[in-house]
Amino acid sequence: MKMGVDRINKIDAFRRIKDCCAAASAPKCKSKYTIHFSLFTIHFLFLFALPAFSQQEEKELAVAFTGDILLDRGVRLQIEERGIESLFSPGMDSLLQSMDFVVGNLECPATKVKSPVFKRFVFRGEPEWLDALSRHGFTHLNLANNHTVDQGRRGLMSTVENVRKAGMTPFGADSTLATATQPVLLSNTPRKVFLLSSVPIPLEHFPFLTDRPMPSVLSVDSLISRIRNLKSEHPGCCVIVSLHWGREHTLQPTLNQRHDAHRLAAAGADALVCHHPHTLQTVEHYHGVPIYYSIGNYIFDLTSDINRRGAVVILRIGKDSVDATSFPYTLQRCTPILDSPVR
Repeated sequence: MKMGVDRINKIDAFRRIKDCCAAASAPKCKSKYTIHFSLFTIHFLFLFALPAFSQQEEKELAVAFTGDILLDRGVRLQIEERGIESLFSPGMDSLLQSMDFVVGNLECPATKVKSPVFKRFVFRGEPEWLDALSRHGFTHLNLANNHTVDQGRRGLMSTVENVRKAGMTPFGADSTLATATQPVLLSNTPRKVFLLSSVPIPLEHFPFLTDRPMPSVLSVDSLISRIRNLKSEHPGCCVIVSLHWGREHTLQPTLNQRHDAHRLAAAGADALVCHHPHTLQTVEHYHGVPIYYSIGNYIFDLTSDINRRGAVVILRIGKDSVDATSFPYTLQRCTPILDSPVR
């Protein structure tokens, strides 16, 4: 986790204690009553002030979600021409690096394996480019989508390993379906926070084999069962669902998506943050549960106006609350540029 205001406050508290210690040992503090008072002040800070700062630090968890990240095709050309750092901006860095966790959707395998699946769009990014995502704040990469399988099962498992080597946590894909569908525990404070991901759309020319490397392809019914189990096993926990779904290049979710999103919320999901249409779609609050049907592209080469709009979604999770905020941006030469400075 990155240092925030609360941690700075704790450091200030230690500095105050240090000042009190200095005051207690200074030559001018010759009175035993002054010394006793100073020592009492120090004792009070240790007993009451520091626990208060600790409680304040654990009060809220900040998690950012970004949309689709492509490291091939037009983005590859951009990297080769201008370098990987050209995909990042100071404003976005400032936002993401102030978060406790940053979750992105990696929309391609990042591997040296070249074993393309027979399909229309086939992508492959270079694994060394993952380091830049880590440097710029990303902590978790979602692999439950329809393109991480583009270089076959070896390419998928190579991507899982390469994400780990880059210092990030891969989720939503693994060596078997059972392990690919496991919930990810983001944090234990201020309460347990879990991530569930799935790509509930057909995968082109990629056979469903439960005992082989797979992305998570949980159905909505299976997700509902997982949510209920988590809520039962960990009372009070927070469950965030991330789905790769919907119709591409549209601005509204389908009626079936709305129905399924409402079912997931009713089952206990605390937030839904989703992607796949490559557009920024409708945002809905259903009985207090924020539902982001599609947050758009984050690093991508599509140039139509609807494909260049996206948003970073930030969830601030308290002991009994989830507050959602979005920060819209526009893609310029594959790079997300915030529409307004973050204050």
